[in-house]
Amino acid sequence: MKLRATLIGFSAILMWSFLALLTAASGAMPPFQLSAICFAIGSLPGVATFILKPERLKLLKQAPKVWIVGIAGLFGYHFLYFTALRNAPAVEAGLIAYLWPLLIVFGSALLPGERLRWYHMAGALAGLCGTALIIGKNGLSFDATYALGYGAAGLCALTWSGYSLLTRRFDAVSTDVVTGFCLATSLLSLVCHLGLEQTVWPDAASQWVAVVGLGLLPVGLAFYAWDFGVKNGDIQILGAASYAAPLLSTLILLLFGFAEPGWRILAACVLITGGAVLAASDMLCKTAKT
Repeated sequence: MKLRATLIGFSAILMWSFLALLTAASGAMPPFQLSAICFAIGSLPGVATFILKPERLKLLKQAPKVWIVGIAGLFGYHFLYFTALRNAPAVEAGLIAYLWPLLIVFGSALLPGERLRWYHMAGALAGLCGTALIIGKNGLSFDATYALGYGAAGLCALTWSGYSLLTRRFDAVSTDVVTGFCLATSLLSLVCHLGLEQTVWPDAASQWVAVVGLGLLPVGLAFYAWDFGVKNGDIQILGAASYAAPLLSTLILLLFGFAEPGWRILAACVLITGGAVLAASDMLCKTAKT
């Protein structure tokens, strides 16, 4: 069961790797408008389930803290991420924001029944180094002028890692509740869009396909898979393996001609893949023995 749940959680990482490609293909829609539409689409599988099985609606009756954590996780992460990108260079802000897998691995030591081993930490650090090679391919330059953006990126990392760790503590809460998180995030994103952005609609069918793809996969099904994975799988392995997302994203961009190959990508492959295998070594050994 734990291996299966971990693999389901990893499917979320695979879906997130398509985020950059689909976002690039979605046109010039501003981020909060795109977030509002995508999270609305992402809620549709859950809404359909409730229509077909109305008895599951009772699963939405949860303690306020569950709703606060869920909405703060999904909406808070995206709000802070967009704020970071608007107030700091994307490279540095992206790298700071991508500290969340490392924070998940380290923070897992605080969870009941979890033990943080040296290979979990080493695997996560190797993944971070690999991500730095990809994101910082043109160099890194932290400037105090962008302190607001860097701070937002740091809070972004804390928000998603905190959400993931606290979700683990709510293991008795059904994944159906993610539907409500998506709907609330869509509504809050719409409010931000109306107050902060100009509306821009896609002007080509391919852009609409990309928007729907975003809503169904990286901004939809991925959150249901991640919720199930962190609640029932190995959260330390998932944390370390999350560094595969930027690597896979870069490889996908390479495949579609949006990026250039180089030694950094090869080195990142070794670091991130090796780090993930190292972090999962205990589970892999147990699986091999059985």
